[in-house]
Amino acid sequence: PSQEAKNNSGGSTVQRSKSFSLKAQVKEMCTACQKTVYPMERLVADKFVFHNACFCCKHCHAKLSLGSYAALHGEFYCKPHFQQLFKSKGNYDEGFGRKQHKELWVHKEVETGTKSA
Repeated sequence: PSQEAKNNSGGSTVQRSKSFSLKAQVKEMCTACQKTVYPMERLVADKFVFHNACFCCKHCHAKLSLGSYAALHGEFYCKPHFQQLFKSKGNYDEGFGRKQHKELWVHKEVETGTKSA
């Protein structure tokens, strides 16, 4: 197919813009609800895309804003609950329900027999 079309009045040619494409836009999905996010309701936090309404604290489900959240391991918290969960165990791993990282070191040392006294 030709990129040029004849104009009915005078025989001049009109060239279509080559920058215009009919490619479908990539649909972004909300990290929380897995539904399509449209530009007007799009919010990006730590490279994760959300609907404005879906950007909530994992602990209390309060709506978050870009200035009022803390993130750890891809999970988002309001600042008070982030601090509360950290303080409850004194470290990020246990406070947020994860296995302590130092326990992984102990298992490796036992397996290899390199634990020093």
